[in-house]
Amino acid sequence: MIWLALAVVAIVSCVSIGYSVHARRQLQQHQRQYEALINVLRNEIQALTSSSIGMGHRLMDVENKLNITAEKQEELANRDPGVLAYNQAARLMEMGADVDDLVKNCGIGRPEAELMALLHKEIAAPDRRN
Repeated sequence: MIWLALAVVAIVSCVSIGYSVHARRQLQQHQRQYEALINVLRNEIQALTSSSIGMGHRLMDVENKLNITAEKQEELANRDPGVLAYNQAARLMEMGADVDDLVKNCGIGRPEAELMALLHKEIAAPDRRN
């Protein structure tokens, strides 16, 4: 009877050892797969980071150029205040302002405002010659 118990224990031990070896091999295989996946992901993150840095530099260059262009445009607009007043008057006229509004808001004289109003009416009027 003892021999039978020992035989059962030996069989159970052999099965347990076999299962442990199999489980360890699977674990090692999974570990290799996960390490390969980690390397792939690490490389992708590095590529994304590099491209983001490059895009950031390009964006900063574009922003600097835009700022320079805006400054130059402002300088050009401020060189001749009369042109700025007439441009503003033309915009107001397109929005429906009258002569008094132009005189008050744009700093131009009444004769200039009346002339602009006449020109605006002439341009806005349909071609009567046809």
